Amino acid sequence: MITENPPDVKPELSPNAGLVLKSVKWATFQALMADVGEDRAWRIAYNQGVLEIRMPLIQHEVPKRMLECFITSLADELEMEVMSLGSLTLEREDLQRSVEPDSCFYIQNEAVIRGKTEINLTIDPPPDLVLESDFTNSSVNKDAIYSSMGVPELWRYKRDTLLVYHLVDGAYQLQDKSLAFPVLPVAEIPQFIEASKTQGQRGAVRLFRQRMRELLS
Repeated sequence: MITENPPDVKPELSPNAGLVLKSVKWATFQALMADVGEDRAWRIAYNQGVLEIRMPLIQHEVPKRMLECFITSLADELEMEVMSLGSLTLEREDLQRSVEPDSCFYIQNEAVIRGKTEINLTIDPPPDLVLESDFTNSSVNKDAIYSSMGVPELWRYKRDTLLVYHLVDGAYQLQDKSLAFPVLPVAEIPQFIEASKTQGQRGAVRLFRQRMRELLS
């Protein structure tokens, strides 16, 4: 049985309204996750003893949902297979790290993962692309988590800008093109997200599709 606040856990309320617990042992973290199950609104990031619990906000969710739509729409235009796994828990006990990204995709390795009912990151490849919508700042260094797991590409949508990072020599470096989708006009993405505020989300996706068809023609 888990007590609400074990003696070695020190709760803090972060400035972004997330709850941060320090000195959380891996076994305690695993027991907590088993107790609460998957039927929950909040998301977690665990980095070597530091556990952050955050509630999604609408300002955070809208850009994420739009980016997901753009990725799947572009994959359709390119006739590519992608596997969208949302906030799938990415976990490595040997690294003492676990995280629920805002969204993640298998693209280059989609065929390797296709049909699997469970992914074990000690033997299976990590997602090819991870999305983070940074309306608020995280108290946990998620870049360190993703890089240690070998995620090759990270997108951060922050301050109305899409930032694309590639994993190079164990660290993320800012790039002007996507590794998975080199044709993507990275600098234009914010205008399509902005368009969703006046034309609706599906209207913005249609505009994005039209733009991609122009670039691919």
